[in-house]
Amino acid sequence: MLLAALIGIFAFFESVKAGDIFVMPHAREQADGSQEHPFGSVEAALREAREWRRLKDPRIAGGITIWVSDGLYRPSQPILIRPEDSGTADSPTRIKAAGKNAVFSGGVSVNGWKPADKLPGVPAQLAKKLFVVDAPRSGGRHFAFRQMWVNDKKAVRAESHNDRELPRIVNWDFNRGTATIPNVFPQFKVQPGMEFFIHQWWAIAQLRIQDAKVFRDSIVLSFQEPERQLQNEHPWPKPWLSKEHGNSAFRLVNALQFLDEPGEWFLDEDSHKLYYYPREGEDMQAATVVVPYLETLLQVNGTLEQPVAHVEIDGLQFQHSTWLRPHTHGHVALQAGMYFVDAYKLKKPGTADKAGLENQAWLGRPAAAVLLKNTQHTSLVNCVFQHLAATGVDYQEGNFQDTVQGNLFQDIAGSGLLLGTFSDQEMEAHLPLIASDERRLTDGTYVANNVVQGVGNEDWGTVGIGAGFVRNVQIVHNELLDLPYSGISLGWGWTPTVNSMKNNRVQHNLITRYGRFMYDVAGIYTLSAQPGTKIQYNVIDSIYVSPYAHIPDHWFYLYTDEGSAYMTVSDNWFPSNKILQNANGPSVEWKNNGPQVDQELVSDAGLQPAYQHLNQAKHLVEDDAHFNAYVPFTKPVFFQIYDPQQRVKPADVEAFFARQGAATSRLFRWKNYTVLQTTDELGKKLAGAWLANYPEVEYKVFNNLFYSFDRTRCAVGEAAKETDYVLLTAQLVDDKAKQEAYLKAHEEQYLQWPEVAKGFCRAGFEEVLLYRNDRQLMLYISFPKGKKFEEIDPLTAKDNPRVDEWNKLMGSYQQGIEGTAANETWIFYKK
Repeated sequence: MLLAALIGIFAFFESVKAGDIFVMPHAREQADGSQEHPFGSVEAALREAREWRRLKDPRIAGGITIWVSDGLYRPSQPILIRPEDSGTADSPTRIKAAGKNAVFSGGVSVNGWKPADKLPGVPAQLAKKLFVVDAPRSGGRHFAFRQMWVNDKKAVRAESHNDRELPRIVNWDFNRGTATIPNVFPQFKVQPGMEFFIHQWWAIAQLRIQDAKVFRDSIVLSFQEPERQLQNEHPWPKPWLSKEHGNSAFRLVNALQFLDEPGEWFLDEDSHKLYYYPREGEDMQAATVVVPYLETLLQVNGTLEQPVAHVEIDGLQFQHSTWLRPHTHGHVALQAGMYFVDAYKLKKPGTADKAGLENQAWLGRPAAAVLLKNTQHTSLVNCVFQHLAATGVDYQEGNFQDTVQGNLFQDIAGSGLLLGTFSDQEMEAHLPLIASDERRLTDGTYVANNVVQGVGNEDWGTVGIGAGFVRNVQIVHNELLDLPYSGISLGWGWTPTVNSMKNNRVQHNLITRYGRFMYDVAGIYTLSAQPGTKIQYNVIDSIYVSPYAHIPDHWFYLYTDEGSAYMTVSDNWFPSNKILQNANGPSVEWKNNGPQVDQELVSDAGLQPAYQHLNQAKHLVEDDAHFNAYVPFTKPVFFQIYDPQQRVKPADVEAFFARQGAATSRLFRWKNYTVLQTTDELGKKLAGAWLANYPEVEYKVFNNLFYSFDRTRCAVGEAAKETDYVLLTAQLVDDKAKQEAYLKAHEEQYLQWPEVAKGFCRAGFEEVLLYRNDRQLMLYISFPKGKKFEEIDPLTAKDNPRVDEWNKLMGSYQQGIEGTAANETWIFYKK
């Protein structure tokens, strides 16, 4: 008897130590959380665990594990994990999948599809292919939604053009707040709920259309508030208007007239009918169709005084979230998906933190399927976040030493994972965050061995992993691929002022196949001062050729942007030296980055061995994918401003260049022309910045080099150690035949006119570079420092009559730029 009693006691304590609570789909009568009578929801299990802790039940001794069986769970509201649900280091609360398919869905099933047959305004042959169903309800009411999934594959909200075939706007009127688009729509008619999607440099905007004026060749669109004002008053980013690279791309969305391709759907919110054009092989009688209802599926929310601590979530799947702000307010984004709630250009630049700042903005943050605020020592491991409408997971604020490891993020409309405060809605976006209470910072988060792919599939300006004002964060051994914009974005604020950020680590990540649609892009991108931060041992490769890039080669592997300071960037491998350091603050140390990096230093970039199974979920590269190759342009580039009305003061021009990180010591002027010598990458960035700030003032970038001479063509003489140069300009006559003859003559000069190069050698020229932008020419001639150009230039023609013939012939093709006298052709810019 004693032995039996002891065995019973030991068995009792063994079961108590486990602290197990069981959950299965669907509520059961007399459920008590046991394996025999499991709860029907995680919420019920959490309540039971909460009671155990409140009453100090012995079963909490080894921690509590809530075992979630395979199946579909549809919470009616966000699952909330509170401070009272916290565990301890010795007794954590675990919510763990018992199998591999425990799915939490914020969606509603749509059943009862029937052939549509006849629809007003829809061609009969097309209508026969469509299916219709009564719009779903929740709580007895119809609801709006912007996503739909059929058999686990995302369907497409009815749109005028697919991702790869967007047309370009004709113009944008910032005074009236209207867009002019080409009329490429058969029998176009504006309909309630129709939206306008536009590609804007590194972000997108979604604007609800208020009205449309239809002309034979064009349509003028006006938009709803508040997005109309935000879109037209903020300067960064904005619609791109460029003869050289094409205007901003756009499409129209959400109208029955656009429902004309398999996989598209349309919700008629007035008649409460949902229409769908099935893909090949889809049987709508048997198809599983889901639309999202909940914005957030799981909230882990504590307070500063009482954070949620020691909660582990392991192996669960989160699917089908919604986000409706674009439906009710439009969506105009600044960067990384953060949307404007107010923004405008300053008439007089300058703020307390940034003397040259020319705009102000206040931002909101997209909803997230899983949201964590005021947490400590929590973990999300081995989970799947997919089929989501905004951000996947958001560690919003007050997170301390949390872990995100071994998860899969895919098919997400916005960013995969966000960390920390970006800027409070009440705080101007360019200000440094200096937290008075450091508990509110996201500090020490460990993000490792996650796969992030196919995110940002609606908001193209969102990122794989984005971190704001964070400290001691480690982003390591992750793999990011198939992204519309940047891979990892670290920092916020655009300011070199030392703030709450410090000691972050971005190391051993593999980032590939990004920049699919947006540019001004990088595998790893940084902002603002963050002392002690290190970016090391990453592998970055394969940047898509974007069909809509505002500047086609404005893409980078690494990009330290405005205010980046006090950090180390070292030992990162990428195939060519395509980086950008833009308006950096002090102490950004670059060491050993690029194709020369020893492979041993980066051999373990990406997933570690225990997480290689995640490779099974990766998508193969598409057959028609195209990736960039980089041939560096190392010659000088010239950025020219022509301002005959003198709309911008010279001091303001210099301040503008200084804000963009340009060396104003290389400024030249002649009458109403100002020219800056710069680099190819900075010249392209200056173009975008100038257009945003002074759209009424003409600018040109001279980087089209069509003729080049250097000392290697001379028989004798070594290159000068120090050089000086002159800068001249003229333009070609307005005659295409003569322009072509001029270009061909320069192409054949070394063969047909070798005496010209001999003249350059005799004069001692180091380089002669000739650029063209439209008809205007820019001529750069360098020579040994200490020489005077007016003294050595005549040597080119001394005892060399063929040079005189060449000059006479070229003179017949050239004329002076606007502002020159009748007898002037080439004029010198002066420093």
